[in-house]
Amino acid sequence: MGKLEGKVAVITGGSSGIGLATAKRFVEEGAHVVITGRREKELQDAAASIKTNVTAVLGDVARLEDLDRLYAIVKEKHGHIDILFANAGAGTIAPLAVASESHFDQTFDVNVKGMFFTVQKALPLFNDGGSIILNSSVSNVKGLAGFTAYAASKAAVRNFARGWTMELLGRKIRVNCMSPGAIETPALETTTGLTAEQAKQAAEQFTTMIPMARRGKPEEIAAAVTFLASDESSYITGIDLPVDGGMAQV
Repeated sequence: MGKLEGKVAVITGGSSGIGLATAKRFVEEGAHVVITGRREKELQDAAASIKTNVTAVLGDVARLEDLDRLYAIVKEKHGHIDILFANAGAGTIAPLAVASESHFDQTFDVNVKGMFFTVQKALPLFNDGGSIILNSSVSNVKGLAGFTAYAASKAAVRNFARGWTMELLGRKIRVNCMSPGAIETPALETTTGLTAEQAKQAAEQFTTMIPMARRGKPEEIAAAVTFLASDESSYITGIDLPVDGGMAQV
């Protein structure tokens, strides 16, 4: 018996990186997983790599009609949700002096608005006693030049966990944050707006900020999310769990 045997889990941003690694781990632990993503080929490739007990639903968390369609499919296929990993996020580098309105809006549309309605629209399907895990970031407590809109959006996510913990106590639904540090995912090269050389330099700079002197692996994040999703964390709610090699801790 796996830690998540027979559970139904929804993972947003499940086509690569942390989301995909977590989907694979959830399935290994016995869950049925529904993954979402904005890029159809990557999403289908992700589902093929998971192989079993997975449903892929194309969609953008910042589009409420896409969230409605996601949960309609979950309801039709499974009837309920036990676990939600609200993982989808976006972050491009833009210093304050040159940041545009579109940069700000995109960041908050995905990381804040998308997160808010991902959770809200899941609630009618949620089993009492379930687990919600929000993907925040160590930037929610760090000052990182060029990432201020992103960091502010992730600080909002941290506060969502606090407020929703209190709102959902009556249903015994636990809500926790998980905050990664610098992780070896494609995001640094593909979504931040950096060139390949700049991304390499950024990875090296991040490494100097980490006491463990390396970036984390998506599988290490997946292990922490699995813990928060499972009954092993039954007396934990409202926390922010940093998985960062000590980056924001010392």
